[in-house]
Amino acid sequence: MPKKTSPLALAAFATSAALALPLYAHAAPAKPAQPTVEEAPLRAHLAFLSSDLLEGRGTGQRGGDLTVAYLEAQAMVLGLKPGNGNSYRQPVKIAGVKGLPEQSSLAVQANGAAHAFTYGKDWVWAPGDSQPAHTFNHDLVFVGYGIVAPEEGWNDYAGLDCTGKVVVAMVNDPQPTAAEAKRFGGKALTYYGRWTYKFEEAARHKCAGILLIHTDASASYGWSVVQNSWLAERFQLAQGTPGSGLQGWMTDPAARGLFTAAGQDLDKLRAAAEVKGFKPVALNAKVVGDEKAAVRTIEQFNVAGVVPGTDPKLKDEVVIYSAHWDHLGKQGTTGDIIYNGAIDNASGSAGLLAMAEAAVKSPAKRSQMFLWVAAEEQGLLGSAAYATAPLWPLNKTAAALNMDSLSNAGATRDVGTAGAERTDLGKMAEATAKAMGMRIAKPEPDLAGIYFRSDHFAFAKAGVPAFSIEPGSEAVKNAAAAKAIRDAYAAKYHQVTDEYDPAWDLSGMVQETQFALNLGQMVANAPKMPAWKAGDAFGAVRAAASK
Repeated sequence: MPKKTSPLALAAFATSAALALPLYAHAAPAKPAQPTVEEAPLRAHLAFLSSDLLEGRGTGQRGGDLTVAYLEAQAMVLGLKPGNGNSYRQPVKIAGVKGLPEQSSLAVQANGAAHAFTYGKDWVWAPGDSQPAHTFNHDLVFVGYGIVAPEEGWNDYAGLDCTGKVVVAMVNDPQPTAAEAKRFGGKALTYYGRWTYKFEEAARHKCAGILLIHTDASASYGWSVVQNSWLAERFQLAQGTPGSGLQGWMTDPAARGLFTAAGQDLDKLRAAAEVKGFKPVALNAKVVGDEKAAVRTIEQFNVAGVVPGTDPKLKDEVVIYSAHWDHLGKQGTTGDIIYNGAIDNASGSAGLLAMAEAAVKSPAKRSQMFLWVAAEEQGLLGSAAYATAPLWPLNKTAAALNMDSLSNAGATRDVGTAGAERTDLGKMAEATAKAMGMRIAKPEPDLAGIYFRSDHFAFAKAGVPAFSIEPGSEAVKNAAAAKAIRDAYAAKYHQVTDEYDPAWDLSGMVQETQFALNLGQMVANAPKMPAWKAGDAFGAVRAAASK
């Protein structure tokens, strides 16, 4: 496809496509008993959204702006009502932040002497509060896992005044023991183990900064992943509660050297931090010097369209279907520089359009919102912004069903619903799958915390029952070929090779989107909204909000 196209031609193409794609729908039977997701519109949207014309749908890039215009036009043509007053757009203000080590003098001291840390090799950092400059002369304090979990009787910050302190924390969460096999989710990673939580908790304690100790095992990825993310511009919400002035990571070897120089044994401290009642340990070490960063503010948009409910009372409640429209955009200057993101996540965005086309023909008792969120690849920013300033009251949001990276490997006998079991949605998902001749995929321990890495999580944190529909693995046809397709995608993930192929079998995508729509309709027509299982931490959020 052409790599150079004028903005006017792009806009014209997007508008004409928006007007042309759904026209065949007028020939379909009016109001079928069950809304049916069709492959033709799904494929058409997928092909366009992942084309070079949209330049990889990058945050803060022209391709992202064109994508929003396309989704907005499609929502109008399909007959969705604007989700934000008279507008389909919800502004999301984002700060782009890039640490500038060459202009900074930030360094570490241990036992009163300079301790060599090389940016990129030993540590990475940037401000978490979108400010371009900070000056540090702050003591380092080891806070174990950096977790405060009242339901677990756990407080790694006990007795610590964080004012003027930079805390050092481990990634992951306390491991199960023979006596407490289920603590912190057992083998599965809880949100307390995610690096995002560690940053949030440090900010809540008003720490001057936080540095995480990286290991491949605790993070579930290598140091190169951290480097690639932090050496480039990173994005954070420009509104809401700011993070600490210093956020970053250090390698395990660098941490060991620092702790030794500060007169501490890192292994002994790690062992102590596994025991309930651990108290913070001050290190004879400091972070000193100036931190400089390049900061810019941009405006992106979530896109929201609504199918109003039919019940006089229940229409005030809503079921949300979500997918992120963004990918990695254009990067570099030579060769193929467009990260098309066909599977991740043109597939989910196209799926939502096809679902919306079906839903408008057969409304449910509750309202249904189709929500395309921005900046997922930058840290779930669009969904977080929505949860902070919801277009529909969260206490009247029955469920949030997310679609991210649908399958191009054909139909399956199972479907993934990890996280649904935390709420009434689990049983409803089982019933939906059974009615479709499917079953729920066998659950596996969530060792990498996948539940906390997709857009549904912003809703779960806010107390809304939520999870992501995931592809199954038991192929209906040619299991070996389907597995080969899935395995091949692993090498294309977040690469320029994640491109649409007209030869793809989209029966799996149709199946997953139909499952999501069927489940959403079940929720939308149920007598009451789904509830969290007793004792779930996110259920407590909804319970507190309803008081």
